[in-house]
Amino acid sequence: MREIVLLECTECHRRNYSTTTNKKTNRGKLQLRKYCKYCKKHTLHKEVKA
Repeated sequence: MREIVLLECTECHRRNYSTTTNKKTNRGKLQLRKYCKYCKKHTLHKEVKA
């Protein structure tokens, strides 16, 4: 049931992280504040297709 998704930085648009999510229980797109080593700060990362 779990699906692999990539997290993309909203500022530099680089795909820095990968994680899994359960599509049956979580319908919306995942959004997390993570550290971007290219921007050198914490930014919002949004889910994109793997």
